[in-house]
Amino acid sequence: MVQSLQPHSGSWFQGFLIVLSGVLILLFCLVFGGLILWPDPQALIRALTSEEILFAIKLSLFTAIISTLLCAAVALPVAYALSRYTFPTSRFMGLIISLPLSLPPLVAGIALLIFFGPSIFGDMLRLIGIDIVYTTTAIIVAQFFVNVPYLIRVMRSAFDSVHPRYEHVARTLGASEPAVFFQVSLPMSRQALLAGLTITWSKAMGEFGAVLMIAGATRMKTETLPIALFLNLSTGDLDLAIASATILLAISVGTLLIFEHWFGSRRMI
Repeated sequence: MVQSLQPHSGSWFQGFLIVLSGVLILLFCLVFGGLILWPDPQALIRALTSEEILFAIKLSLFTAIISTLLCAAVALPVAYALSRYTFPTSRFMGLIISLPLSLPPLVAGIALLIFFGPSIFGDMLRLIGIDIVYTTTAIIVAQFFVNVPYLIRVMRSAFDSVHPRYEHVARTLGASEPAVFFQVSLPMSRQALLAGLTITWSKAMGEFGAVLMIAGATRMKTETLPIALFLNLSTGDLDLAIASATILLAISVGTLLIFEHWFGSRRMI
């Protein structure tokens, strides 16, 4: 007969884990809190309202919203197909789609630069009047390419969480495949999809490596918030660099709060 564990038998281990968690949380609070507490408040306010930072905020918001909408338009049908249908190349497709997740963004940016550069696709686009490299469009392309695999994985997990029997019942009642998707699968996974979109938007706001490679780092042209942080830190303007980092930190905290509100204690990441 197996004896049950005494309540106090693991108390030292439980205490160790709690203390370790507390130390880690305190470390995070001290490190990130320095972004707000260390700089002079007046200098930080001036930096946050400077023309350069305001431009970076507007450009980051615009490109992140557009790239997130494009990600949603692509990820939604692809994730549903991978979740609900089995076809000969489904596993291979899932592997290729997930490839950018395992690559550093700098590698993805270089690949995009070569692809849209003059040696492969750039000249063809230029013939029809489309320039991508070192433009605002390049920022959107970089954010899309880096983030769409993540959103596909999140949306696929959301659709996987919906039991197929609900869709089967809808089909037996005469619902078409589009009706099943829009009236059953999509509403039942709505919270997870919205949370995934929120995190994707936040990731787009903070994308740096791929954007730097294909869009460059030109002030007041391709200067998103991460690029502004990089440029000002490189030139020694710490106030503007901290202002950019503070905004990105606030966006991340706000995104996590929205994520927790929509998704509660369930996890999909």
